[in-house]
Amino acid sequence: MPRPMLDEAHIHPDVRQTVSQQHLSTVQAAQQAIAQHDVVVLGMGQNPFCKRVRKALDTAGVAHHDIDIGNYFSEWRRRNALKMWTGWPTFPMVFVKGVLVGGSDDVARLIGNGELRRMLG
Repeated sequence: MPRPMLDEAHIHPDVRQTVSQQHLSTVQAAQQAIAQHDVVVLGMGQNPFCKRVRKALDTAGVAHHDIDIGNYFSEWRRRNALKMWTGWPTFPMVFVKGVLVGGSDDVARLIGNGELRRMLG
């Protein structure tokens, strides 16, 4: 079932550009990294879950490309654009071969059951 999104017809024409352009460069940078790297961690400074997932990937010998956007005190609007784009509510956001696989606990599960290695083929 696809997640609900507000149909563009229900966004007033005067604000459509604002909605579509809001921190677009942040989303595009993430999209570019995801297209170029097998594993991408979108995170933020000071977040222990971001540190945890990177350590788990390192321990598993999985190369990853990291992008940090601000910390608890800065850049929340840019991070919010990524949340709106993905629908994922928290950081980190981990992508494997272009697929959002979730956050720290999700990646730990994928490492543990061998699915991450299968995805990386």
